[in-house]
Amino acid sequence: MIKTKKSFLKRSALAASLWFAFSAAAVERDHVWVQKVHTNLAGVALADSAQTHALRDSLVQQWMYQLPTGSKLADESGEVQSVPVLQLPIATQRFTQGSLSVEGAEQVTFYVNGERIEAKGTTAELALRTGDHQVLVLVEGAKRWDDLTLQWEGKAEHDQIDTQRPDSLRLSQEKVFDTETTTLVEASPNGQYLVWRKAHYTPATGNKAQVDLQLFDVAANRTVYRWEGGDSRRFAWHGSSEKLAFVQGSHIKLLDVASLELTTLTAELPGVGNLLWADDTTLLFNWTKKGEQDGDMIKHYRALEDRWSYFRDNSQVYALNTRTQVLQQLTQGSSSVSLRSVHANGKQVLLSQRLLDYAEPAHSLTKLQELNLETGELLELGEHRTLGAVTYVGDAIYVVAGPEFGNGAGRNLPEGWLANNYDGQLYQLQRNGQVTALSLDFDPAIGGIEALANGNVLLSVTERDTTQLYTYEVEQGTFQKLATGLDVISSFSVSDQAEPRVYFAGTGATAPSRMAYMPVTASEPTVLWDSASQYQDYKIHDIREWNFKNKAGDTIYGRVHLPPNFNPEASYPALVYYYGGTSPVQRAFTGRYPFNQWAAQGYVVYVIQPSGATGFGQEFSARHVNAWGDYTAEDIIDGTKQFLAAHSFVDADRVGHLGASYGGFMTMLLATKTDIFSASMSHAGISNITSYWGEGWWGFLYSGEASKGSFPWNNPELYTEHSPVFHADKVTAPMLLIHGDADTNVPPGESHHMYTALKILGKEVELVEFKGADHHIIPRDARFRWWDTYMAFFDKHLKGQPEWWNYLHPRSE
Repeated sequence: MIKTKKSFLKRSALAASLWFAFSAAAVERDHVWVQKVHTNLAGVALADSAQTHALRDSLVQQWMYQLPTGSKLADESGEVQSVPVLQLPIATQRFTQGSLSVEGAEQVTFYVNGERIEAKGTTAELALRTGDHQVLVLVEGAKRWDDLTLQWEGKAEHDQIDTQRPDSLRLSQEKVFDTETTTLVEASPNGQYLVWRKAHYTPATGNKAQVDLQLFDVAANRTVYRWEGGDSRRFAWHGSSEKLAFVQGSHIKLLDVASLELTTLTAELPGVGNLLWADDTTLLFNWTKKGEQDGDMIKHYRALEDRWSYFRDNSQVYALNTRTQVLQQLTQGSSSVSLRSVHANGKQVLLSQRLLDYAEPAHSLTKLQELNLETGELLELGEHRTLGAVTYVGDAIYVVAGPEFGNGAGRNLPEGWLANNYDGQLYQLQRNGQVTALSLDFDPAIGGIEALANGNVLLSVTERDTTQLYTYEVEQGTFQKLATGLDVISSFSVSDQAEPRVYFAGTGATAPSRMAYMPVTASEPTVLWDSASQYQDYKIHDIREWNFKNKAGDTIYGRVHLPPNFNPEASYPALVYYYGGTSPVQRAFTGRYPFNQWAAQGYVVYVIQPSGATGFGQEFSARHVNAWGDYTAEDIIDGTKQFLAAHSFVDADRVGHLGASYGGFMTMLLATKTDIFSASMSHAGISNITSYWGEGWWGFLYSGEASKGSFPWNNPELYTEHSPVFHADKVTAPMLLIHGDADTNVPPGESHHMYTALKILGKEVELVEFKGADHHIIPRDARFRWWDTYMAFFDKHLKGQPEWWNYLHPRSE
């Protein structure tokens, strides 16, 4: 089927698809698909245009990201009367390098996975990760169809490609990152309108998200307004649903929904945000003034928090009369005041103010107050070590905070246990300071709260490895789960109708971004938008639930992502992923760690939820406190051993593990405790608990929970015996350390400590820093390089394929 000049052919074990490699081989003409572009007007030749690239891109764009269609090159003959666009699917089973050339044309332009690539004449050098790739070739100056041929020449014998048209495609990095998602929904009080924001990326626009921000009429199923640019934010619906306030740039603006007339209400107010309506004409907001610095030569620290770049900024609450456009300041002070909630009567607001106080864990204190807007009277509602969301529900005040709120009112733990205050609980707070705990027997961790018009409360909760919506029924004191049909709700909003309607967006482990709505009493949602149609050519791999009992008798939940065309009789390498900090690894379709894409590259992926995470009940989350990996490491090691024993298709000698932040700490710690892993990757991990505690921006605050009451002077064993760098001599497997060199959360020195130790010990270690990156790798190009870096590392050590790593890091050869 494929004509080779020098090398032999290899037939796939699966079927009739043929592979070719190494020396030049002609691509079978039956595998090349043809689209014919006809230009109806006389004009300047493509090659002579001052906008050559843009014109060429426009000719091929309609066939990007599609399975091949049209006629086949083998069916074409005679003279070429058009500008052909050739479609060539390429499948690889490993990182593959080689050259693709075209004969019979004067000029060709190559596009790989939607991106134009450089070519030398009519030849392009390709470097392809494991997966399915789309190559488009724009052909110019071809005279006869019979003379058009494509040839592939692999760099080495293993550089083989399959060019048969697949029935479906494996998920790729580009697909999971670029595809459109819903990132915001804001419902009008009457439920008719939505502020709806979607975003996607393209190779042509690079790191800049392409944002579609619209006002959508749900009843009419149509878009009534679109915002240009991506800087409109902080939307606040007027109670009548007839007006919408928002921030654009540094201005507060007002949109009349009926006439679509836009009014700019203020001059530039740098630092404006957090808009809330108090009454028909009064808009409340926070306005932040940048703090003064000490000059160019020194910085004299004023507090532990002064390590934050924004600590000296001061934010206060202001009022804007939308009719007269008069501004008024409502609060003042040396520390910032945050606007939390507005009473339905428009006369009272809840405010919070952060205080400097290190006397007790978590070494912070927040003052809660109620301000009467008519009299200026301030009612003190307490100073709290743990405080999350706060809102009015009718005249009542509801609070989300940790179990220790209200002198431990929310604790549901054995005597002597220290609570994990990241495990959010629901409370009602009386104005006399009395606290009523409402969620003592409710295991999910509560995060966000919204008042419902029917007097109940809408809750966003972490429930095991999902984010769900519940209502709290005030009269019955019960919790009711909404049947959203999604695993992870990323954005939600609620109407003020008598029967409230909830609008929400999110994903599932095998379901891409979706937006829907439902009355709170409904049994199923109505879907408004679903990105699943954008994945119609892609195979979304199955997952399996796999749980086990740990030594304490707890069920440790986990899931397994399987490779495409999974064969239970085969032997696969595996990756074990965890966080281990105080939150579970959620079942989102994609994110910073795309498990489904790792599976698409040929790995079995085991995601485990070890002890210490919220969402499983207070006793489970409390095991995070003063442990620094004790229970977590035991669960991961025991779980991996049981997982390997239960899954014969995983090669126990080819298992890697990885994690980020606290998960990066766990990677380093595990590497000192066990030899069951053959390769380790830590991103932004902690190697020395003391230096993280003293230097990371939030180190002293996070340690106020994770090391509650323990310090280097009263519990030195916690800080040394649990710090991986103190046990670096026990590391046996190759380790990759990745860090952003501008990381303020976990400073890059944490990876440098471990790198130095392992280098001196003669261990196999790599350190890769991303320039200008903070704790997360955000930009599109950096994200792809980051994913490539650690997957190439695992390919090298778990698949015995070092070529990808050497391609990315040639000095390592």
